[in-house]
Amino acid sequence: MDLRTLLKSSGVRNFSKLLSANVVAQVIGLVVYPILTRMYAPEDFGLLNLFLSIGNVLVVLSIADYYYAIVLPKNEKDAVALTHISLLFLLTTTILVALSVLFSTPISMIFKSPNLAKYYWLMPLYVLIMGMWNVLNYWYIRKKSFGRISGYQMSQSILSAGGKLGLGYAGVLQGGMIYATVIAPFIALLSSLLLSFRKTLRPLLFFSKIDVLTQARVYRNFPCFVLPRSFINVLAGQLPVLLLTPFFGAKYVGLLSMAVLLAYTPIGTISRAIYQVLYQHTTECVHQSLPIKSMFRRFIGYTSVVIIPIFGILYFVLPNLTAWLLGDEWRIVGDYIRWMLPWLYVSLLTGSTCYLSDIFMKQKTGLFFEILLAVCRVVGLSVGIITKDFTTAIAAYSVGTAVAVLSQLIWLASLVRRYDRSLVNIQ
Repeated sequence: MDLRTLLKSSGVRNFSKLLSANVVAQVIGLVVYPILTRMYAPEDFGLLNLFLSIGNVLVVLSIADYYYAIVLPKNEKDAVALTHISLLFLLTTTILVALSVLFSTPISMIFKSPNLAKYYWLMPLYVLIMGMWNVLNYWYIRKKSFGRISGYQMSQSILSAGGKLGLGYAGVLQGGMIYATVIAPFIALLSSLLLSFRKTLRPLLFFSKIDVLTQARVYRNFPCFVLPRSFINVLAGQLPVLLLTPFFGAKYVGLLSMAVLLAYTPIGTISRAIYQVLYQHTTECVHQSLPIKSMFRRFIGYTSVVIIPIFGILYFVLPNLTAWLLGDEWRIVGDYIRWMLPWLYVSLLTGSTCYLSDIFMKQKTGLFFEILLAVCRVVGLSVGIITKDFTTAIAAYSVGTAVAVLSQLIWLASLVRRYDRSLVNIQ
C-alpha cells in the first residue's frame, strides 16, 4: 500500500487526532514558557531536568520493554498477558525505587545538586505513573484508541503548564515545576483509566499465569535486546544533564534543557504521532504480506520537502527568536538549537520508523545502533568537558548524535528493502 492509499485510510485520521491534540498542547506550552522563564531561574529548570533525567532512566528499566510487544500478537489474550507482564515488572521496580528514597542525600551529592534530595521522594510516584502510561499507551495503540492517547497527551500538557504557572505565582519556585510535572500526568492517567475502563480496558481484568509465562518466553527478545537498547537510548538522551551538571552547574544545564525542550519537543511530538500510527499500520501490512517500501520512501521524501526549508529559515532567526520569546538571558538557547538542527531532522525520520526493528525481530542489531549513539554522545560531551567549553560540548554532542541516528535510518531502510524483496521471491 503506497502513501496515497494510506492517506485515504483511517491512518491519516488517527494521525490527525494525535498530532492535532499535541499541537494544541505545544502551542499552550509556547505561550506559557515565556512567562515561566521570567518566573523561574535557569537553575530551577536545571533541577527539574536532573529530576526528569534520573526518572526517565528508571521508567525505562521499570517495564522490561515487554510493553512494546503488546501491539504484535494476533491473539488478544496474548496481548493481555504482555500487558500483565509489564505491570508486574513496573510494580517491582517501583518498590525498589521507593527504597532508594532512603539514600536521596547521597544520590544528590553524586550530581552536586543538594536540592535534589528535597524532591527525590516524588521519584517512585513519577516512575509508577509514567510506567503505567507507557503500558496503557501501547494497549490503546493495539485497540486503535488514538483518541484516548491524544486526550491524555493534551490534558497532561495543559495540567502541567497550568500547575507550573499556579505554583510559580504562589511562590513555590524551586520545586514548583517538579510538583507540577508529577501531579499533571497522575490526573491525566487517572482520568484516562476511568473513561476507558468499560469499553477498552475490561479485557485486562482477566489474568492467566500460564499465558503470562508463555508470552514472557515468546517475547524474551524484548527484555534481552530491546530493554538494553531503550535503556541506552534514554541514558544517552539524558547524558548532557547527567554529565554536564557536575562540571558546569545547574544554570548552564538549565539553558541547555530549554534548548532541548523548544527544539526536540515539536519533533518528538510529530515523530511519536507518526510512529504510533505507522507501527499499527505496518504491523497489519506485514501480517497480510503487503509491501511497505513505497510508503516508507514517500514518508521520507515528503517529510524532507517540508522540514528542510523550515530549518533553513530557523537557522538565521533562532537567537533573536529565543531572546524575544524567553528574554535576553536566554538568547544563547537559540545558538544551541542551531547546532541541533541536523540531529533533529534525522531524528524525526528515524524516530517515526524505528519500530521496524521490532516488527522484523532485529532487536539485537537495533541494540548495536543504540550503543553507537551512546558512544558518539559520550565522545562529544567529553570533548566539551576536556576543553571546558559548554558550547563545544553541545556542538560535538549534536554532530555525533546526527551521525549515529543517520546510520540507524540507513539500516532501517535496508530492512524495508529486504522485506519487499522477500515478497517478490515468494510470489
